[in-house]
Amino acid sequence: MQQPNPDDALLTPSEVAAMFRVNPKTVTRWARAGKISAIRTLGGHRRFRAAEIHRFLEQVDEGTAEG
Repeated sequence: MQQPNPDDALLTPSEVAAMFRVNPKTVTRWARAGKISAIRTLGGHRRFRAAEIHRFLEQVDEGTAEG
């Protein structure tokens, strides 16, 4: 059986918010604005791909993300 790739993981808004040290509502606003893409669960909750969030975090660290 294959080991799951950590970059394939789906993160909750709270987990993403902790990475950026912002409020989870800020993460939701970023998703609505198109800065990060979100996957919707059947229950309507947002989930974020870890690989994309790590790339976005690197951009923010470099100062190239629009804020």
